[in-house]
Amino acid sequence: MTTTDSPAIDEAKLGAFVGQAVVDMGAAISGLLLHIGDRLGLYKAMADAGPITSTTLAQRTSTTERYVREWLGNQAAGGYVVYNPADSTYELPAEQAMVVANENSPVFLGGAFETIASCYADHDVFVEAFRTGAGVGWAAHDHRLFSGVVRFFRPGYAAHLVDEWLPALDGVVEKLRSGASVVDVGCGLGASTIIMAQAFERSTFVGFDIHDVSIEAARKAALEAGVNQRAKFDVASAKDFPGQGYDLVCLFDALHDMGDPVGAARRIRQAMAPDGTLLLVEPNAGDALEENLNPVGRTYYGLSTVICTPGSLDQEVGLGLGAQAGERQLAEVLRQAGFSQVRRATETPFNIILEARP
Repeated sequence: MTTTDSPAIDEAKLGAFVGQAVVDMGAAISGLLLHIGDRLGLYKAMADAGPITSTTLAQRTSTTERYVREWLGNQAAGGYVVYNPADSTYELPAEQAMVVANENSPVFLGGAFETIASCYADHDVFVEAFRTGAGVGWAAHDHRLFSGVVRFFRPGYAAHLVDEWLPALDGVVEKLRSGASVVDVGCGLGASTIIMAQAFERSTFVGFDIHDVSIEAARKAALEAGVNQRAKFDVASAKDFPGQGYDLVCLFDALHDMGDPVGAARRIRQAMAPDGTLLLVEPNAGDALEENLNPVGRTYYGLSTVICTPGSLDQEVGLGLGAQAGERQLAEVLRQAGFSQVRRATETPFNIILEARP
């Protein structure tokens, strides 16, 4: 074949891929509209409202009807709302409301789309990082990343942490009920710390994070939740946070973001009580790329490309584990740090939960 020759085109494959790209194109713009609907409270106003006109929805949300009508057209075309042409009304089914309107639902995804919207805003930063290889620190992102991430993860933590993940660890719930010392490393805005503090009144909790803005928000959230006396927050990195003798150390969706995860895990081991436990929650992934070629893997690889990997590369060592590191690689990190026992305690479609002991 000469340089001017072109490979034969399979028209059926071409048509199928164009169709796939068109679906993705619709999803990309609809993700923006979902974020707009989330910010303006359009979904919340439609939840449990039954059939509603664009005029009524605009009135209830203090928005403009012409914009709302076009937004509803997109939502109806995507199957998010149901349109009735007989009376020009739109309805948000209860199932869809659990995903886009109810922030207490375990399947609420409004925060995920807020997170993705923040990444679009940082487009130029990522293009430059690709060219230079430089990292992108957490604080350098659009501010919606911080609120989006906590809204993305909190529903899953609320649904699983106390009822499933902690009971899957050997003897940990008993310690928490009687009074344990707990540290949440990389706590972000404190959702996981506060959930545990609400459930175990005899235990004390401290959360550490390198992002001072998140720590201030975590302190405020603890005060609002009424747990600020037993849930404290401070700025510190995973390699130098203070304290010793912790009965339980938690890492929620944070280890793979760290520049030196081995160093962080080594400090955690040093800070633990002799019979302490590490609870490590990470994105659910297989050990090989081919095991992650699915919708969840696609999402996590995408987020890892613009959040997790650049965040790690911006730090000391800059290992760049990525969000799809997989259990085998995570366990190796822990063993290099001196942990002798590592096991998968449980899992969800989105997370693997590892238990590690000194």
